[in-house]
Amino acid sequence: MHLIPLFKGLSDPVRLRIIHLLCQKGELCVCHLTDALVLPQSTVSRHLNTLRNCGLVVAERRGAWVYYQIKADDYVLPMMDIIKRASHDDEQLQRDLAMLQQATC
Repeated sequence: MHLIPLFKGLSDPVRLRIIHLLCQKGELCVCHLTDALVLPQSTVSRHLNTLRNCGLVVAERRGAWVYYQIKADDYVLPMMDIIKRASHDDEQLQRDLAMLQQATC
């Protein structure tokens, strides 16, 4: 794994918000993420594609929906643990998590 794409994937605020939600919930579909982030589906899908290309997430199609989860490997998982622990002090990340709890899709 190359470090530059990995850190580039985490450098965008929207992608970091997506990663945080995936760290908290394990697996989410695009509809859950669009509801939680209050962003258009196209924006969320574009960021998920970047995260996939960076090697941070993996995707699985189930019918009409695509579900995403953190890629389980020796480089990514320790970083995700740091993000998960550090997120308690970030108001935006906590709002996203609250919105996810209310998602209706």
